[in-house]
Amino acid sequence: MTPLLTHRVAVRFRDCDPLGHVNNAVYLTYLEQARFVLWRAQINMVQRVAGGPRGEGIILARAELDFRAQARYGDELDVRIALAGFGRSSFTYEYEIVNAAAGRLVASAKTVQVWFDYDRERSAPLPETIRQQLVVPVG
Repeated sequence: MTPLLTHRVAVRFRDCDPLGHVNNAVYLTYLEQARFVLWRAQINMVQRVAGGPRGEGIILARAELDFRAQARYGDELDVRIALAGFGRSSFTYEYEIVNAAAGRLVASAKTVQVWFDYDRERSAPLPETIRQQLVVPVG
């Protein structure tokens, strides 16, 4: 895996469940944080792309996570994100979430994002300009 970005997150008290480890749903937020840091550096995803009143943009279509070890309050985690490939209207990221101090893999994940026409409520071809920007490493 050759990451486009490594984003560090500190595990907050609110991220943990009563057993003291990071709740499984919080990992999706860690992935989202890394994606948005990456996109802010690569392209301005906030701006609307030509189309109808709502425009086109990215929507999350799929997420899968495999948990390998526990993370706890106070841990620092490195979220590594790599581009795994493109489809006609989609692209896939692979992730590793690693305990920064121990170097231990905490979780691995994959997400599929789709270029979406919000007015027509369906996928649209991923523009070539966006494809070119999504492959640029940040860091």
